[in-house]
Amino acid sequence: MTRRTRTFCGIHRVRGLACMTYAGAAMATALAALAVQDTHAADFPITGQQRSTAQQVAQTGVPLSELAPNAPDSYTVKTRDTLWDISKLFLKSPWRWPELWGMNLDQIRNPHLIYPGQMLYLDKTGGRARLRMGQAVNAPGMTKLSPRVRSTDLGDGALASIPFHLIEPFLNEAIIFQGNELDAAPRIVGTQEGRAILGRGDTAYVRGELTNARDYRIFREAKALRDPTTKEVLGYEGAYVGAAEYTRQGGTRIDASGKSEVIPATFVVTAIRQEAGVGDRLALVPAREFTNYAPHAPQGAMNGQVAALYGDALTAGQNQIVTLNRGSADGMERGHVLALLHDGERIIDKTDPKRPTIKLPDERHGVLFVFRVFDRMSYALILSAQIPVKPGDRFTQP
Repeated sequence: MTRRTRTFCGIHRVRGLACMTYAGAAMATALAALAVQDTHAADFPITGQQRSTAQQVAQTGVPLSELAPNAPDSYTVKTRDTLWDISKLFLKSPWRWPELWGMNLDQIRNPHLIYPGQMLYLDKTGGRARLRMGQAVNAPGMTKLSPRVRSTDLGDGALASIPFHLIEPFLNEAIIFQGNELDAAPRIVGTQEGRAILGRGDTAYVRGELTNARDYRIFREAKALRDPTTKEVLGYEGAYVGAAEYTRQGGTRIDASGKSEVIPATFVVTAIRQEAGVGDRLALVPAREFTNYAPHAPQGAMNGQVAALYGDALTAGQNQIVTLNRGSADGMERGHVLALLHDGERIIDKTDPKRPTIKLPDERHGVLFVFRVFDRMSYALILSAQIPVKPGDRFTQP
């Protein structure tokens, strides 16, 4: 069934299609409340306080000092743009985009649902900036645009807030277990024709507690993830190997000599990310996570360290995934934007006769976007990094 709705900003996924929604943050939901109401309004509960906040933001704008040094007066939206890209073009602090994009509620009822080919321009009056759509209001030889509502299929080409394709594979493949649940998970015990490596379409034989579910994920043995400073185990990461389909039930039977023997269940490998084989573990495929993402800074202080890099790399760069040593128990939320700091090196002060070891200051050099949160750890996408990122690097609120 095709679902049609008016939606707001952020990332909302319905059957794998992207559209813009802002149900994640208080200010964002307030903006949604002021948009034209429709049959899905119940999906976006709005408080009186949120409405008041939106009205104040709509009248205020952002100080001109918050604009990027080379912010253009106008910009035409391109096909592969994201709201983060455009906000970074106009603002020093892209995470403040709701304040810039939410100003023009009279002119743009749905300020975050924008499309390639549309023109954006900066209205800089009274020492404040507001981002508007279309031609400049009352400019010589130009026509003032009237507000209008656009009702479209979800995923019809509206811009995503961040490069969603970079994190989509990790939404259900990358997982941190609270304990080492994979130790007791069903395991591959044999392969057809004794193959050492399983590929797509190959048969695997599995023992363990299985449900009637059809789809399973394959994981390598989980590795402990430790806090870089305290060395405490914060969780166990299961390295995603691939996926398999449960095709035949196992059990036991009595052989010709009267002895009972085990018959493992049969699976067919349906997807492969890395080599699979005997000893790999299986876990159920969870319901697909189609999550709202509203990039925003933490409300209060937030600091921690990069605990690990996803995969086997020694360093990471832009558009790669890192694991952080803070989770929901520490106030971390999906959509948090964090400043990335390089851990200052320890050097010997050769100018001091005693030659003491000193630590150079931590230097800010990048931005992280948190997209998946567990109890004590989180996954984040590196949006930018001036130097390679490594475990131990710190992060703070931006």
